[in-house]
Amino acid sequence: MKLYVEGGGDSKSLKTACRQGFSEFLRKAGLAGRMPKIVACGSRKNAYDSFCTALETGEEALLLVDSESPVDARLQTGEAAQWKPWEHLRARQGDQWEKPAQAAHADCHLMVQCMEAWFLADGEALAVFFGQGFRKNALPAKENPIEAIPKGQIFDALAKATQNCKTKASYGKADHAFKLLALVSPAAVMQASPWARRFVETVSARA
Repeated sequence: MKLYVEGGGDSKSLKTACRQGFSEFLRKAGLAGRMPKIVACGSRKNAYDSFCTALETGEEALLLVDSESPVDARLQTGEAAQWKPWEHLRARQGDQWEKPAQAAHADCHLMVQCMEAWFLADGEALAVFFGQGFRKNALPAKENPIEAIPKGQIFDALAKATQNCKTKASYGKADHAFKLLALVSPAAVMQASPWARRFVETVSARA
């Protein structure tokens, strides 16, 4: 099975870092020895197009992209396998993607509202990574559901929390995102993010 993910930009080194980050996250989530092949696609549109091509050629494939915005509560009722991410992506201005005929809703997964939301679930890992000068209290309070925090607010919080770090620069997606993905606790992320739990449980069930 292949997992087509948004991320990695246009550079070979960043795509490698993206694959490594997701691989380590899934390994720690219990998938060691039965990992999907992770395809770092750069842009979200390229991830969608590559996923569609894979389905057309008969591959077993999953898609993972940022939701970029809140997911309507009506699209996430009942069992997680029955949630409707394709309807979110079809309605979202800037995407307006149609669900491929061969795809089910369970083939599509969202990082809500972006991958960096997952990092907020494990402030301890961020503190260890950034070291001296990291301001954990600059992150949104733990009682705030991470999926409800707007993307811009997440990036602002990470910038403020890391602006005085002594050993690392302020948070930068290219420099830090996939290293942090490899460090954060999947259990903490799954507890904080129902969509992340849906993703990991689906990959585990199909591996």
